[in-house]
Amino acid sequence: MSECNNINNDKKTVRVNGREYRWPVQPTVVVCFDGCDPEYIDAASKAGLIPNIDSMRSSGFASKALACMPTFTNPNNVSIVCGVPPNVHGVSGNFYFDRETGKDVMMVDSTPVRAPTLLAAFSRAGAKVVAITAKDKLRKALGKDLDGIAFSAEKANEATQAENGISNVEALVGRHAPDQYSADLSLFVLDAGIKLLETHRPDISYLSLSDYVQHKHAPDDPAALEFMVAVDQRLGKMLALGARLGIVADHGMSDMADAEGNPRIVYLADRLSAAFGADKCRVICPITDPFVRHHGALGGFVRIHLLTPDIDIHEVLAFVRAIPGVALALPRDEVCLKFDVADDREGDIAVIATKGVALGAGKADHDLSQLSGTRLRSHGGLTEQVVPFITSIPVKANPTHRLRNFDIFCAVLNEAL
Repeated sequence: MSECNNINNDKKTVRVNGREYRWPVQPTVVVCFDGCDPEYIDAASKAGLIPNIDSMRSSGFASKALACMPTFTNPNNVSIVCGVPPNVHGVSGNFYFDRETGKDVMMVDSTPVRAPTLLAAFSRAGAKVVAITAKDKLRKALGKDLDGIAFSAEKANEATQAENGISNVEALVGRHAPDQYSADLSLFVLDAGIKLLETHRPDISYLSLSDYVQHKHAPDDPAALEFMVAVDQRLGKMLALGARLGIVADHGMSDMADAEGNPRIVYLADRLSAAFGADKCRVICPITDPFVRHHGALGGFVRIHLLTPDIDIHEVLAFVRAIPGVALALPRDEVCLKFDVADDREGDIAVIATKGVALGAGKADHDLSQLSGTRLRSHGGLTEQVVPFITSIPVKANPTHRLRNFDIFCAVLNEAL
């Protein structure tokens, strides 16, 4: 699906998936600020709480970019480390239906990734590379073929030299690995990145955070602002250590509850069963992952697979498009062309919600008690596609180039887009 990595030792560049990257001239750190809708930065900046990010925005480069569709964690993190969209690397969700086997597949390792990562390419070229993730499912994907250090905050206490390229992570950071459902999971990632900058001086670091805070708190909530302060302080430490920083997000975040706090959900599978009969359609929620307390497996994008030959796709499309809360319903060929997703992992129909609405399968498939009494805040649709794109250095931008979140390594390494 992609070309082999080419290393140009004379010019000190590495070529991955058709893109050429310069060798880092100083320790380079890219932070995937999971779920960081631009509103979180705007709210914290307005309150005067993020001097380091504000300094980067004024003296470096700051813009907004588009995340990949669907706006979920796995496809966007993999896109960022591959520098290309999902139709190249093959990951179009956290969860998908394998048409050939008829089985549901949750992405928990690197198996679905079919393109090389620039992290692996640089490590094979001799660079010291670090990948630290909040969630271990991502560590396995982003650490594909990486000859370096790769571990997760979630399982930092289990890291070994053989599997992760490092051991005794908790001793390195100076504290125990935090609970997976906590803001501290992300802060642990940043703290570990800082310690490795101090002790190992990696050439390239990729730090992927958790969106626990953003799922629970709006941008101007005190807890969200407190989290932004903590993140900004750690970014300041990295800058003081001589790091070149790039900040981007995998997706934004939207409130999907009504004025009374009740989730606004379209249970698509229930509606399809009532209209066309049971077992005619299979609705897949690709946001589904092991961290269901974040979102209850509810988001702004779902896929419909037609299971029997007697069901007419045009009738289903017309039915779904007429449902209040549905923004788009597209057949496979159109959604692949429009959003650069992988054809073999796409449904027969892709459905995208309007702003403030979540899409689900059947009501019985989603345990809303997992939300722990908080408002439903989630992602997956077009509303959450706009993300911040910030670097600590000036970047020469091509005005005709549509900025994507997976351009971030190009920006920090090449200083140009």
